[in-house]
Parts: sequence; structure tokens; C-alpha cells
Amino acid sequence: MTAPKLPQDCETMRDVRAGVDQVDRELVAILARRFGYMDAAARIKPDRESVRDEARKAEVLDNVAREAEEAGLEPARLRAVWNELVEQSIAYEVVRWDRLRTGG
Repeated sequence: MTAPKLPQDCETMRDVRAGVDQVDRELVAILARRFGYMDAAARIKPDRESVRDEARKAEVLDNVAREAEEAGLEPARLRAVWNELVEQSIAYEVVRWDRLRTGG
């Protein structure tokens, strides 16, 4: 299987879609690693209430907005994407925290 073309080298929508599909596969692998850190957090945090940390969430969103701007992307758009990612991460971590302590 040949590697997809870089965005600037795409000539057809087939090229574009192959590139997007490859990026999506890479993102899923990265997200699996990120959620692994949520597993670690669920194991480490002493109480359920500490799973939601609004100060840390704000820090993450600010970091992403700064990185987005440096990359030439719209900070507000990436902040919105990351807000959903963080909320899903918190929901996942709560479930993992509960399972670790109840054996369920």
C-alpha cells in the first residue's frame, strides 16, 4: 500500500480522501494513547470528585488554542473540538474510576 499524498500534492478527491483516512487512523491511535492516560488518572486519583478538574480543563483548552494559533489554525475551532474531547475524556475517566473501585 502506498502512502497517501501530502495535501499540497493531491490532484483528485480520491487523493484527498486517502489522506484524510490515513490521518484518521493516526488520530485514533493517538487518542487511544490519550485515553490510556485517562485510565492512569482514574487509577491514581483518590476520589471521584477529583476526576473533573475545571482548572486543568481550562489549561488544556488554553494550550490547544495557543498551539492552534501557532499552527495557523483557528483557535476557537480547535478549542471547541478539544472541549468535546475533554468532556468525553472526563466521562470515560468517571466510568473507569467507578469500575476500578467496584470491580464492575
